[in-house]
This record gives sequence, C-alpha cells and structure tokens, in this order.
Amino acid sequence: MTDPGDTAAVTDVTERAVWVRAAARNNAEWCEAVCRAHGLRGDFGDSAWASPRRTPPLYPDAVTLTDRVSTSAGLLDRIDTASPGCSVKDSFACLDLTPAGFEVLFEAQWIHRPAHVPAPTPSVPPATHITWDVITSPGDLPAWAAAWGAEAGGCGPFRPELLADDATRFLRARSADGRVLAGAVATLSRDVVGLSNVFTASEATAHGLDSRNSWAGCLSAVAVRWPGLPVVGYESGADLEAAVASGFRPVGPLRVWWRR
Repeated sequence: MTDPGDTAAVTDVTERAVWVRAAARNNAEWCEAVCRAHGLRGDFGDSAWASPRRTPPLYPDAVTLTDRVSTSAGLLDRIDTASPGCSVKDSFACLDLTPAGFEVLFEAQWIHRPAHVPAPTPSVPPATHITWDVITSPGDLPAWAAAWGAEAGGCGPFRPELLADDATRFLRARSADGRVLAGAVATLSRDVVGLSNVFTASEATAHGLDSRNSWAGCLSAVAVRWPGLPVVGYESGADLEAAVASGFRPVGPLRVWWRR
C-alpha cells in the first residue's frame, strides 16, 4: 500500500524540479537578451545556453538547462575559458568544475511564486507617494541603472537596446519628485515571468520603502501586466528572505562557477 505522505513528497520534488527548469530557462533567455544588446550571440543547446565569446560583466558564459550536463560532452568547449572571469551558472548545483580551474563564486536558491497567490500590498506610509511604472525611454535608463548601483554616467551591463526587446521590462518605483527608489527587470518566457536585479536604492528608506516593500511593488506591477503567470527567479541572503516573505518558495539550489 502506498503511503500518501510518500506520494506527496515525490510530487513535491517533481514539481520543484519543473520550476527549477523553467526558472533556469527564463534566466538563460535574459542572459541571451543582455548579450544581444552587446552585439553577442549565444546558443541554446539541449542541455545549456552558452556564449562562444565572453559575456558582459556579471553575466555567465553558460547556463545549464538540465541536471544531465556532462562537462566532457562539450559544455566548456562552447565558451571562452581562456579569458579571465569566465563563469558558468550551474542551475542544478550538480557540476564539479574544479578540475577545469573553476571555483565557486556564489550559491543561491531558485524561487517560484504561484500565479494564484495575490500580489502583496506594499506597507508604505499613507502620505508616501510612490508610483511603479515601466521604462520606455532610453533617456530614463541611466537613472534606473544608477539607483541599481551602476557607476555614475553609465548603465552598467544594461544597454538601451534592451528596451526594444519584447520580453524585457525595466520596472521602477519613483518618488513624487521623480527619483528612482527601487526597481527590477522582468523577463517574459512562454509560461513564466522572471524577476531579476531587484533592488532598493539607499535613499528609499527615507520614503518608507524597504526591500520587502520593493518586492511587493514589483509583484504588483508584474500582476498588472501579466495576470495569471507564475513568477520565478533566484536569490540568496536577505533578498531571499524578502522574496519568501512576499510569497515565493525556494525550489532548488544553483551554483555559479568562476575562473580567475
């Protein structure tokens, strides 16, 4: 006789694996969009997305799409391992790239938020006027990037060409005087919306906005634009805690490998 508890556990493991694969694919599509904006082209294989040329700073050269990746099958042959800073996003935390000269840069958790869960309500003071919208003009991107943490006068890895990508949206929260207080990137895939680069600017606390309110605002903005779609992403540390407080659950580990 089958134990219902065992069946439920197997079902949960299977469901989590489905969301890890969806999140990894969504993240790879975002990485590909960033590369295209920089004039680079990656390739989606059956087991991984990879770029034959070095990717922009902070972006991996490969993202695995399945837990059945074998490095001997050619994953590392598809990327420029000779250039400093080459990295691989091991989406299932199942590879050992140490023999190839890589070391672990960081670890995180893929996260998933069901579509049927209502978007949380940001708990900002009633007198605070904060509005969420989507950037449409290239002229607005530098302010978003500066609030995100890019060096003054630049946009970091975010090129204006990304604004023309149908699957990409730059979300922002602005104060009454127009300053960017928080934001994120939303990437639309076939069945999910991915949230990445979620941030809260240092001056946001003066307006009653903390990281949990930023997550709540992002999710409300996503729900308005893509109702009925689940949301995925990955986070660690305090950002993971804020995401979980907003209705996400961790569904599986990932690991980023880096070669000095």
